[in-house]
Amino acid sequence: MDELDREILSILRRDARKPYTEIAEEVGTSEGTVRNRVERMTDDGVIERFTIATQTGNVKAMIELDVAVDVNTSDLGERVADWEQVDFVWQVSGEEDIVLVVDAADTQSVNQLITRARELEEVVNTKTRLILDEKLG
Repeated sequence: MDELDREILSILRRDARKPYTEIAEEVGTSEGTVRNRVERMTDDGVIERFTIATQTGNVKAMIELDVAVDVNTSDLGERVADWEQVDFVWQVSGEEDIVLVVDAADTQSVNQLITRARELEEVVNTKTRLILDEKLG
């Protein structure tokens, strides 16, 4: 990846639907170059998916999971990623091992997800943080 790839990615992070012609104009290259680079980054796995961010009025939260030391966090992460209302699953360093970023209808739904996580035998402890505001970087 070079600087042009990084510039294209930065634009796509803010608006994944932005036309390649507008991206090309912004970064000072041709539409074909942008298209080819996006295709290459997608094929190489640099771009994993194109997604949207929403303003639904829902409650967004991070549910942090501390798991037992003998647990395969990748396997656990894949299982909880399938839960409805889970947007992202991050494996992290520090006190907690996995962070679930959730978008739930209300606090009761967040609490149900916390309870579900605590019921997993691999989970030793949880910590939850409500997301009060969100900005794209």
